[in-house]
Amino acid sequence: MEDNAMRITVLTVPDCPNGPVVEERIAAALAGRAAEVELVEVREEADAARWGMTGSPTVLLDGIDPFAAEGAVPSVSCRIYWGADGKADGAPSVDALRKALTSAGLADSASEDCSQTDPLDPIGRGSRGRLAPAERGLRAVQQAMLRHFASTGRAPDAAVLEPAAATAGRTAPDVLAELAREDFLTLDEDGQVRAAYPFSAVPTPHRVTIAGRTEVWSMCAVDALGIPAMLDTDVVITSSDPVTGEKITVTSTGGTTVWEPSSAVVFLGRLSCSGPASAVCCDALNFFTNRASAQSWLTKHPEMTGQITDKDRAEEIGRQTFGPLLTGNQPCC
Repeated sequence: MEDNAMRITVLTVPDCPNGPVVEERIAAALAGRAAEVELVEVREEADAARWGMTGSPTVLLDGIDPFAAEGAVPSVSCRIYWGADGKADGAPSVDALRKALTSAGLADSASEDCSQTDPLDPIGRGSRGRLAPAERGLRAVQQAMLRHFASTGRAPDAAVLEPAAATAGRTAPDVLAELAREDFLTLDEDGQVRAAYPFSAVPTPHRVTIAGRTEVWSMCAVDALGIPAMLDTDVVITSSDPVTGEKITVTSTGGTTVWEPSSAVVFLGRLSCSGPASAVCCDALNFFTNRASAQSWLTKHPEMTGQITDKDRAEEIGRQTFGPLLTGNQPCC
């Protein structure tokens, strides 16, 4: 951590249900920017007064509460935050946190030098992961959508997702729009699902056969490699070398994979700018028959930065990124 990194202190009472919620939102608001996040449990009123905690959770940016309300007194009770829409919430929203961070002097992520960004950032949403938050129906809709893709090979209509959205008192289009803003999926101009990582509703170079039955497109090579771990089932991935056109097949059976040809590799790369994974890196994350072919492709695409990786590392990234999407179970407010 850099010496001049912003210090973010999260003050909560023990077992506060909104503690994990605010941590998740802080990570989303940071979007990969450097900051030192400290978690502090406060049990006594005297400690609340010492820290400046006026309810749990309280967020301090370099020791200052950006959400402090006039007349609020130190307390170890639950804290209520009011959103721009007038609704009560148990933690500041991602947008409110993002604005507070910027006002406190943290440089906006868009102003950072994109050429220095880790090629894997778009894949993992700047270390925030691909599992949507449990709050506001986001995870319920995401998981319903992924299961529909896996069982049918197609994107679900909004009507299919309405029951999942209704559990949070929202409509499916509303939840889908928020998921798109946070880069868990992409929508077309009509608001229909175009992709829900790792699946694509439109043809791509990567075809995946699930359990010998369902065929679906994946967004990229890494997405395809994450599908067997996400679904805990056997898959066959079929792709082609962008340079030679040669067929590449990855067969995953019982957790063991076989690559044909065995010399095949994956290029992990991205464009040198910010944006959603679908625009920044999906076209660059490809299978190649060997390193020479991948290097030849990279030479012809100087706009791409990244590295050539072997199959073990590519499989590991796929498992880490997509394995938790249907099993994640984080606390909700």
